[in-house]
Amino acid sequence: MKKLTGVPISKGIAIGKAFLFLDADFPETPRFHIENNQIDEEWARFLVAVDEAKENVKSLRGVQKSGADERDDILNAHLLMLEDVEFHTQIKKRLERSLENIESAVWDVGREFYQMLMASPVSYLRERAVDIADVTKQILNILLNIKKRSLADLTEDVIVVTRELPPSEAVAMNKRHVKALVMGAGSQTSHTAILAKAFEIPAVFGISAIAEEVSQGDTLIVDGDSGAVILKPTAKKIEKYREIIAQASEKKVAQEALRDLPAETTDGFRVILNANIEFPEETEQALRYGAEGIGLYRSEFLFLNTGYAEEEEQFRAYADVLKAMKGKPVTVRTVDVGGDKIPLDIRVIEEKNPLLGLRAIRFSLAHPELFKAQLRAILRASVFGVVKIMFPLISGLTELDAALSMLEEAKKECRKKEQAFSSHIEVGCMIEIPAAAVIADILAEKSNFFSLGANDLVQYSLAVDRNNEQVSYLSQPFHPAIIRLIKRTIDEAHSAGIKAAMCGELAGDPRATLVLLGLGLDEFSMNASQIPLVKQIVRKASVEKCRALVKKILTCKTVKDVEIIMKEGGGQP
Repeated sequence: MKKLTGVPISKGIAIGKAFLFLDADFPETPRFHIENNQIDEEWARFLVAVDEAKENVKSLRGVQKSGADERDDILNAHLLMLEDVEFHTQIKKRLERSLENIESAVWDVGREFYQMLMASPVSYLRERAVDIADVTKQILNILLNIKKRSLADLTEDVIVVTRELPPSEAVAMNKRHVKALVMGAGSQTSHTAILAKAFEIPAVFGISAIAEEVSQGDTLIVDGDSGAVILKPTAKKIEKYREIIAQASEKKVAQEALRDLPAETTDGFRVILNANIEFPEETEQALRYGAEGIGLYRSEFLFLNTGYAEEEEQFRAYADVLKAMKGKPVTVRTVDVGGDKIPLDIRVIEEKNPLLGLRAIRFSLAHPELFKAQLRAILRASVFGVVKIMFPLISGLTELDAALSMLEEAKKECRKKEQAFSSHIEVGCMIEIPAAAVIADILAEKSNFFSLGANDLVQYSLAVDRNNEQVSYLSQPFHPAIIRLIKRTIDEAHSAGIKAAMCGELAGDPRATLVLLGLGLDEFSMNASQIPLVKQIVRKASVEKCRALVKKILTCKTVKDVEIIMKEGGGQP
């Protein structure tokens, strides 16, 4: 037995046989000289291969209904790459200059594009390097007439083990038989990670030597909660994990029994539990777990995979979510791009400190036509349900006023085109910069609600990059300063007669539930799967005791002091 530890990507535990999938590796590419009179023939071969690759991508659209929106985003990105004029031009130039076969030209140009993206300081562009590699492999396999195995053809339950899973394979895999996924590479923001979460497949990434450690058919335990992968476990270890799986299943059944019950404390304090989503299809999961609405619809994923989405495409996506939620409120966060998330068709100046640069509302205000297109799309979709608009990364009243002014312009443009929209749309701002929390009383005068973005509030307040391993231990949501900023925001919201919500990871952290109740938070928005557990805690809690707990916590000077009081008060399960 051997235990390996990677990065937990998608929650859940699975026990099964390893399916070692190495067909994703680049094919061995021949290289030989051609004559000038063969250039046209080689180029024609390339165009035929591209057309076949495009047909293969299009055929995947109907592979499976689940994950349809995530799947289509990936496939659309691949189609754009296969049709990319610059990609084609560089390959043809290489073919004419080198006088070598088309396979070698495709290999060389694909590698150059890949290396260029991987060298970028922008993490999103580094993720797109995987797509370039995937498209290049697809073309080469067609040119070389190589028939690959596909995860779509699986006929038995397996745990897929691979160095790196191309997005095209992740889209096509038979998710009914893929019980877990273990990868040597990959990150939380990769296409494959997004799909694993959407499909609720346990996943662990970042075990670099996994393909060398595992043999075909080995028994594995994959713990997507902790990031552990156990190779050739003993019977005792398997039995232990089966008990954990059974307990989790029982707990899930008990929590799901609460789905239609209100999130109300024993002494009558009622809160709202909402879900965070990225894709329209996630509404199904949100409703299944008892979400009372969508507290955060991350709209940027409409733009990052295929370039900045047109107004009509955005309108359809928002309308789909509103229809699916059947009257339950949906809060759309205007696009949070910039920083380390750049749309493919927006050229920006490279920033030395992107997370302190042109991102979120700053990016939107710098691109007014794109911003108004998004606002018009949201307005038009509002006739299909209850929509709220939320502006991210607001730092002061000037930004909020500018965003509200853009919204009024968008309304005028809709009226001019006789496009209907709801007459009552709440508009709020995210409190995720310390400055915004400090002037929450001023921002509340022009807001219908606040939503605390706890992740960024912690990052900006404590000057900590949570993705930097050297300092990530300092990313402490229970730091006394964070608790005080949250309290100030909630108190100022209530003084102004508006509600305060939270949509960061802290809202779904069961350790924080009693503290947030005591602070007076009105709405919690989280990953849908966390809703039953948080509701369970709320329904067993007394808000009077939670307020007493917070009163003690506000006297604390260190994180350790806070954690001690939380443990004593039952705030840490």
